[in-house]
Amino acid sequence: MALFLGSYANKVDRKGRVSVPAQFRASLAGATGIVAFPSFKEPVIEVFSDADMARMAESAEQFDQFSQEREDFSLIFAESLQIGFDGEGRIVLPQAFAEHAGISETALFVSAIDHFQIWSPDTYAQKKSGARERLQSRGATLRVRPSSGFGNGPGSSGTGSPTGSGPAGAR
Repeated sequence: MALFLGSYANKVDRKGRVSVPAQFRASLAGATGIVAFPSFKEPVIEVFSDADMARMAESAEQFDQFSQEREDFSLIFAESLQIGFDGEGRIVLPQAFAEHAGISETALFVSAIDHFQIWSPDTYAQKKSGARERLQSRGATLRVRPSSGFGNGPGSSGTGSPTGSGPAGAR
């Protein structure tokens, strides 16, 4: 499972091309592209690797064939597009996706832990402010499991075993 860290703002050119941050491309372990879809919860583009989309499909198989839940979740796959990288690590943002997220001149690539999202910088600033306030008001903490699927990929120390607990706050 890939691990994405950080946030990166990149310019969108007049053809709708934008560079996917090198750090995010490295986390995709040699992939030639991404799978993206407009979020059904917020004005953002959700981005996954092919392997992670396949895992989501396996999870959706828990629902009975023709059940309402399965039909609802199939919307994610119906609206998903495989988008390849060009030779410079750029993608072309589909116009409908950019419109959904309110992206015009700048795209903000934001970690969502095991995948990443592409936001309008202004919209994300509002989202981030609200999330920070909720974390602070709750005194939120995060229990860290002793073993994780993260940290065993390229460029990691290979330990894959963070321990302890602490605040879930951002940098």
